[in-house]
Amino acid sequence: MNIVVLDGYTLQQNDLSWAHLQTLGDVTVYDRTASEEILTRAQDADIILTNKTPLTAETLEHLPRLRYIGVLATGYNIVDVETARKRGIPVTNVPAYGTNSVAQFVFALILELAQQVGKHASAVASGTWANCPDFSFTCTPLMELAGKTIGLIGLGKIGNQTAVIARAFGMKVIAVGSGRRSPAPVEGIEWVELPELLTRSDVISLHCPLTPDTFELINKDRLQLMKSTAYIINTSRGQIIVEQDLADALHNGELAGAALDVLSVEPPHPDNPLLHAPNCIITPHIAWASKEARENLMDAAVENVRQFQAGTLINVVNL
Repeated sequence: MNIVVLDGYTLQQNDLSWAHLQTLGDVTVYDRTASEEILTRAQDADIILTNKTPLTAETLEHLPRLRYIGVLATGYNIVDVETARKRGIPVTNVPAYGTNSVAQFVFALILELAQQVGKHASAVASGTWANCPDFSFTCTPLMELAGKTIGLIGLGKIGNQTAVIARAFGMKVIAVGSGRRSPAPVEGIEWVELPELLTRSDVISLHCPLTPDTFELINKDRLQLMKSTAYIINTSRGQIIVEQDLADALHNGELAGAALDVLSVEPPHPDNPLLHAPNCIITPHIAWASKEARENLMDAAVENVRQFQAGTLINVVNL
């Protein structure tokens, strides 16, 4: 079988190998594929693996040999899954490969907002401490997490793991989500409705998928329900937040800070309002990208292909 990986660089990053995939067929790996290159590169593919390279209905109609699409991620909105279904092409994804890495990154962001380690280290390097008359100085307020309330919007695997870490820090955990169960899967979680979560939380962390119900969920009206001392964290999808509304809230002092690993357009346009918003930390969509998580992702993606070739479909999202 001809196997084509359209955009393998962000997964491989020069420290992983495609060797296991290469046992399953003739493999061609491209680091990146522009839209105008897709048809040329995928024309003879029986199997396509893609991360963020889109496979639209029009593209799929021009790939007559295609039998299988594997998405190298959990989200699969870059594939027209309905068109693939009509053609009998299974589309698979890789769920839950980065649970620990993403939850860990959530707390890296929370701790950076609460302690401002980077800002204080920079102040020391610039000579501020050396010129200080006191043995200790702070350039921003510091916040202790114990006793604070974290609100989780979405309580899937990553939300649950975030809750476990939060409880270890001594935080109170409240949550809202479509999969509400009683009791909550992690001891000590309190289920609430969204308005209550927004008003009570000292930290809000988003763990919901991007759906019509969550698109622009965090907007001006909902931001105004939050404490002016609160932080918001997003490692989910950028379109869940109205970015101009969040930037306005930060500029107006209506919110203490934000830390975002995702934006509505990635990489961002230079005029994205959050790039210059105060106390807004933005990282380049890397919560998923630890080597361990990428190894999990690659192993699972290869196993999806292996099972397809054996006649057993797993992690299928469209059939």
